[in-house]
Amino acid sequence: MDATRLEWLSATDAARAIREGSISSERLVEACLARIQAVEPAVQAWQYLDPAHALAQARARDLDRKDGRPIGPLYGVPVGVKDIIDTADMPTEDGTVLHAGRTPDRDAAVVSMLRAAGAVIMGKTVTTECATYMPGKTRNPHNPEHTPGGSSSGSAAAVAAGMVPLALGSQTNGSVIRPAAFCGVYGFKPTHGLISRHGILKLSRTLDHVGVFARTLEDVALLAEQFTGYDERDPDTRPRARIPFVQTAAEEPPFAPHFAFVRTPLWERTEEATRDAFAEITGVLAGQCREYELPESLRDAWDWHRTIMEAEMAANLDLEWEKGRDRLSESLRDQLARGREVRALDYQKALARIAILNQGFDELFSNYDAVLTPAAPGTAPKLAATGDPAFCTLWTLCGMPSLSLPLMNGADGLPLGVQLVGRRDGDARLLRTARWLVSRVQAD
Repeated sequence: MDATRLEWLSATDAARAIREGSISSERLVEACLARIQAVEPAVQAWQYLDPAHALAQARARDLDRKDGRPIGPLYGVPVGVKDIIDTADMPTEDGTVLHAGRTPDRDAAVVSMLRAAGAVIMGKTVTTECATYMPGKTRNPHNPEHTPGGSSSGSAAAVAAGMVPLALGSQTNGSVIRPAAFCGVYGFKPTHGLISRHGILKLSRTLDHVGVFARTLEDVALLAEQFTGYDERDPDTRPRARIPFVQTAAEEPPFAPHFAFVRTPLWERTEEATRDAFAEITGVLAGQCREYELPESLRDAWDWHRTIMEAEMAANLDLEWEKGRDRLSESLRDQLARGREVRALDYQKALARIAILNQGFDELFSNYDAVLTPAAPGTAPKLAATGDPAFCTLWTLCGMPSLSLPLMNGADGLPLGVQLVGRRDGDARLLRTARWLVSRVQAD
């Protein structure tokens, strides 16, 4: 196998090759480290990276295989971890000077699951300040003058640049879907409560989700399958059987899927390239895609999301506000100040709307397999901001699973993501529908 191309292997192919003995984890990690050395000066995706520690993990994996120990589904595969997710052997600084040098003594739940699956924790990827809006140092791998999105900027960029095949992120508004769209990779935000958030910087219990990045849908399914399950330390998880993401995503749908094309009330924000892309996709789908107009009352959903997010952020970051507000960015200070002023009545009313919204969407999903909608207004804007998350807001508020699919490019050559949204708890089916859609679009 060509060692110069190992870094571009999918996680699925890499894990298979390691199991079969055609490559070692050490060789794979060496190839990824060489790629990082070559492109990191331009991309700047990593907050913490210790090559010696990454190689030590890989050698330990290879010894396990040589000694006949059990080999997990991600055995020897390097994974990037967003720097708001605790790692017991690496710092977790949350993108803020207030947490500089912070060294957790335990892994987050998802990191423990990665290690159990045999993964190599490559390092910590850059996050925006406390996973909010103030950009970090990361640049878009396709054009370093443009943003990679946020807040999971380093994770999306690292996967897109060939540094690692997989990475973890999080989403409270649009922090997985948007950077995946801007960087041209797959990004998956599962149903709220499907994956434990224990050991991850808490912004909003109501809205926080763990998310994953990969270069193939098969890899999205492989990574997501490792994480589902109950964790008593996260009160929004519940006991459930392991979801067969890989098997379900690979199946053919029993019937050709039907899609609801939802412009949302924000369609006027889209760029011409986005409008042209969706005209092309809906044209390819022809009779299997119909435009669905959201009720006028849903215009307030963006305000409900902001009320919940900022109120809960203000509570969860109260210590940072009290001890170090002068060292926070102006944008984060403004968010926290607004959150501290939210009335209890308005907060409770906004929370109550989530169940009502999902009841309304039950009717939509009784007729359609998925919602087709923009992931962002257009391609990645220039640096200084992380881009508009508004096309993700409604689906995050509702806790629905969503995917960013790298199907198109804008006139500027940058990736243009398509967002696919499914019914709550229909995560594996959404991946199956996405695979059908990607095949259909690519065939045309």
